[in-house]
Amino acid sequence: MNFVSRDYLLFFPLIFLLHWLLPEKLRWLLLLAASWFFYLHWDLPAGLLLLFTTLVSWLCALGIRKTGSAGKRRLLAAAAAFESLGLLFLFKYAGFALSLTGREITWQLLLPVGISFYTFQTLSYVLDVYAGRREAETHFGYYALFVSFFPQLVAGPIERSGRLLPQLKEKRRLREVPFREALLLLLTGYFRKIVIADTLAPVVDQVFSSPAEAKGPGVLLAAALFGLQIYCDFSGYTNIARGSAKLLGIELSENFRRPYFAESLRDFWRRWHMTLTSFFTDYVYLPLGGNRKGLPRQLLATLIVFFLSGLWHGAGLTFLAWGGIHGIALCGEILVRKLRSWRKGRNAYSGGKEERSASRRERENASIGLGFLQAARHLALFAFLSFAWIFFRAESLSGAAALLSRLPSGWGEGFSLPSGSLEALAAALCLFLLDLGEEAEGKRTDSSPLPEENAPAAASTGVFSPPVLFLMLLVLCTVWLGRLSSGGPNAFIYFRF
Repeated sequence: MNFVSRDYLLFFPLIFLLHWLLPEKLRWLLLLAASWFFYLHWDLPAGLLLLFTTLVSWLCALGIRKTGSAGKRRLLAAAAAFESLGLLFLFKYAGFALSLTGREITWQLLLPVGISFYTFQTLSYVLDVYAGRREAETHFGYYALFVSFFPQLVAGPIERSGRLLPQLKEKRRLREVPFREALLLLLTGYFRKIVIADTLAPVVDQVFSSPAEAKGPGVLLAAALFGLQIYCDFSGYTNIARGSAKLLGIELSENFRRPYFAESLRDFWRRWHMTLTSFFTDYVYLPLGGNRKGLPRQLLATLIVFFLSGLWHGAGLTFLAWGGIHGIALCGEILVRKLRSWRKGRNAYSGGKEERSASRRERENASIGLGFLQAARHLALFAFLSFAWIFFRAESLSGAAALLSRLPSGWGEGFSLPSGSLEALAAALCLFLLDLGEEAEGKRTDSSPLPEENAPAAASTGVFSPPVLFLMLLVLCTVWLGRLSSGGPNAFIYFRF
């Protein structure tokens, strides 16, 4: 079942009413039944895979809890990891791996919706139990609900058991539901998906579907717009998921925090798909040594994380290239940051001329305006991200190379842009204004810096006055009705992963 389908518009209000009418002790059962109905509405056989993964991870965690043998604990943790990652490899990566052998082998297994998300969720649970970070859940019903909770089942956020499981057991009261925040998340989520992302999609598809015929202006525009499209598509899904959960009294993790307002690539990845970043940090980067075992180990861990991140997004060389581009660039940032730190420490002891020179440079920077420098950093980062998105969106490495080779063409008398570009640029402007307002409100209300680990954050509501909300709702309804009459909105991009 899709958030933007007619079915969900009937399904969720019914679940909302039943949830708050039922006694507290029966609510988990309703949510579990609703979650399985939500998932099986897509694909019945995929439900068997979800049940198998849920059962195996639950039993392995219980076994880890009960046994005192270190060897048996390792064996059970390895079994759970092998089951979840093995099934993920079988359905998602086996065909890609076989293609690398150069043989003509046909591999046709339909990728189950959400498998990349719920396998990571179950895996993190077992690893946390094994490491002693949490107790194993003895109630299979609550654990099954943790794995399959319908708002975040198919495209995240990737929830940790220590955060979501306790909420499923807590007493929830209707009067404590933050209705304004929840409805605002739903409105902005649907607006991002239907009004913005689905308006950008046709322009992006025109260019990437025919790379050999593309022109330079179209390639630049499509690369930039795809970055905005996938952001609005995925953050729109997350907002809808968080808004739906809030109406049920449950707080899901924040997954995006205006990533295109970042000033560095490191800052971008602290704002983009925050729960995936947190997963790789805790279960890959830190176990590999992170920044605690010297610079070479830190660079190696960073590269491994981003190659895995690229592979997580899709089984293809284009995704590996996208991850590698980000990993190499982030390693460059780390080296520059280390060099600046070294120079700063050296200047602190040199004093005299160097100190006066640094002081002069600071005054000169202030005189030309830090705002200009900040804007330049934003623009440079956006240009890099747009370049990397070409590899993410292209059908193949040759397709990405063809698009890049077309950049010099089409800038003369026959200058033209793909059809629908004006509407797409208007949608991009709407996104800029939406994020600009949220960023301003976030700076006003957030007293703490961006978290290293994913932490809950209240939705901003101060910048959205009633006239603005009414206008957004009017535009959303108009566009949505038009899309439904012409076949419905596009599926969410991350359903492919």
